[in-house]
Amino acid sequence: MNKKYLIDTEENKKFLEEIREDLLNFGHQFPAPDGTCYYLGDDGTPWKEYNRETYATSRMTHVYTLGKFLEHEGSDELINAAVGGLMGAARDKENGGWYSALTPDGGHAENKLCYAHAFVILAGTGAVLAGHPEGEKLLQDALKTYDRYFWNEEAGMSCDTWNTEFTVMDPYRGLNANMHTVEAFLAAADVTKDEKYRVRCGRIIDRVIGWAGNNEWRIPEHYTSEWVPDMECNKEHPDDQFKPYGATPGHGLEWARLITQWALSTYKDDKEKAAKYITASENLFNRAVEDGWNSDGAPGIVYTTDWDGKPIVHDRMHWVLAEGINTAAVLYHLTGKQKYADDYADFMEYLDDKVLDHDKGSWFHQMDQNNVPNGTVWPGKPDLYHAIQATLIPYYAPDLSIAVAVKEGKKYSR
Repeated sequence: MNKKYLIDTEENKKFLEEIREDLLNFGHQFPAPDGTCYYLGDDGTPWKEYNRETYATSRMTHVYTLGKFLEHEGSDELINAAVGGLMGAARDKENGGWYSALTPDGGHAENKLCYAHAFVILAGTGAVLAGHPEGEKLLQDALKTYDRYFWNEEAGMSCDTWNTEFTVMDPYRGLNANMHTVEAFLAAADVTKDEKYRVRCGRIIDRVIGWAGNNEWRIPEHYTSEWVPDMECNKEHPDDQFKPYGATPGHGLEWARLITQWALSTYKDDKEKAAKYITASENLFNRAVEDGWNSDGAPGIVYTTDWDGKPIVHDRMHWVLAEGINTAAVLYHLTGKQKYADDYADFMEYLDDKVLDHDKGSWFHQMDQNNVPNGTVWPGKPDLYHAIQATLIPYYAPDLSIAVAVKEGKKYSR
């Protein structure tokens, strides 16, 4: 196999560096005049007829925070634009919080989403790290809003959706928003030094491990208001963009790495306690790879499976591959098990062969069962966040949020 696919080789590090620079260049056209994030098309040109999602504006703040620390030219201006959007047009100055999206006609989408607010927290941590003058206010406002409306101390979990006025809460509960809450809270703990956010992550993680462990390590994604798993949710709409039916192998991969990060940062001096969580991470990763990778006779990781691990939506999403790359690298470095190095190499080869757009740049966001790009769920290439992290996380300290690790230059070390 080509050395550029093999973990810990100089060839692989160079390969990731080239991909990273391409991604950072690809995203330069994202800012709308108000600073919020345009939806990017196949060649990075804004598709202005699409909504400008708050989570995307937040992600771009995070991406170009990483770009700044990597000395990518233009990052400061792009951070400034995105922070301006989050402090301005994307905020609901009447009802509080952030709109889920702004519409092309000058309006806004309905409802306030936990998912979007988690990413605003992540953006706030990035803005603070980048030294933006409004970074501290953005982060503190985001944390206060989240604590008031989304965090449920009794459940040790976050709710999902409010109406725009924050007067009616949707009964749906879901793990996707809680997963990105863990990511955001870990960053908040690293940046603010307030450990209550790391403690909250542990509460969420313990429940997720319990649900997954009782379901052969396939994570139930959807729940009632009382946190009872709804195993049949969206069975009639299995390819829903954010609430797909069944198990989502990509989320198993993503949870595995976040659980590892939390365990390593929480139990720095207690390897025995951390080991229990690393084992859970391995179980989640291995289940996702077993169910999802090459499971229909073609390379790639399927989007969803049923509760027996059989593919339902065969399409391959770029973010799933990115999370597989991250977690394979982290688990290999922690355990030394060759299986994870082999998985990493397989994912790298597939990335180069099928997912990188060597012509127009960035990564194809969605491939069909035959690995032909399509756009039924993710048209265009609106997202750099998953892909850019997959060029960094494999070689940075696994106990730190990635922006902190990159700023401090803390690489993985045995």
